[in-house]
Amino acid sequence: MSNPWWSNTMALPGADNSSPKKSFSLNNTTSTATSSHKEERENSEETKEGAIEVGPTRRSRGRPLGSKNKPKSQVFVTRDGPHALRSHVIEVANGADITDCLIEFSRRHQRGVCVLSGTGAVINVHLRQPTIPSTVMALHGRFEIISLSGSFLPGTSLPGSTGLTVCVAGIQGQVMGGAVVGPLVASGTVVIMAATFSNAMYERLPLPIQEEDRREGAPF
Repeated sequence: MSNPWWSNTMALPGADNSSPKKSFSLNNTTSTATSSHKEERENSEETKEGAIEVGPTRRSRGRPLGSKNKPKSQVFVTRDGPHALRSHVIEVANGADITDCLIEFSRRHQRGVCVLSGTGAVINVHLRQPTIPSTVMALHGRFEIISLSGSFLPGTSLPGSTGLTVCVAGIQGQVMGGAVVGPLVASGTVVIMAATFSNAMYERLPLPIQEEDRREGAPF
């Protein structure tokens, strides 16, 4: 008896009805998932192996950067102290009394005046020489100033603490000097270099020594 036509298995051309191919695709998917899982584990292990352990940092010795002493700002003094010296160039006009001009300058500024030097000429000078204190020598005529010194205080002063001392030269080359007595008249312009001061202290020397210091010896 012949089999019906549908009982025979007919293979269509170009079609593969076998089941092994389906199982192969499942196996391939499983292997791919397994391999990706292994790669993730390997990557995580590599990350752990490459990690750097950070321990407690040690404090470096010395000063940290930028902690050095900063330069201090400059201090500008805009006012002189009470004991500061001031330098002056004083010009005395022709025919004026040099002594009176310096006394008036000291009183007006309420500062002591110390005459350092002077240049110019004077006329009709009266001098007291140290060899003969009671004698006053009168010099008539015009004389060039060689040196000029002295001091003046604004208030009342002790005798001998103020005044001028001058040394002059005559026309014929004679040199004379001494303490100025009376006016010292300028013959032409006289330029004086002076310094002014304040709060002059009066001191008497030698210092008094007590009896105890005399017995034990005065300390140096």
